[in-house]
Amino acid sequence: MKIGLIVAGGLLIVFGLVDLIGSFAGFDLWGTLGIQLPDIIWSFSAYIELALGFFLCKLGLPDSGGG
Repeated sequence: MKIGLIVAGGLLIVFGLVDLIGSFAGFDLWGTLGIQLPDIIWSFSAYIELALGFFLCKLGLPDSGGG
């Protein structure tokens, strides 16, 4: 289960990076997929994807055991 979270988080991070870099290059990733996002969501979509990806990776990592 935890490896699944890490894989899903990694995929979201890669997707978010493509979205972020593409937005600076004038490439609309969501528009290419046929999904029209509202402007306010489109402006922050890459950051949301990256945050969710890091969150899922963090959930999938084993506990450090620190107290």
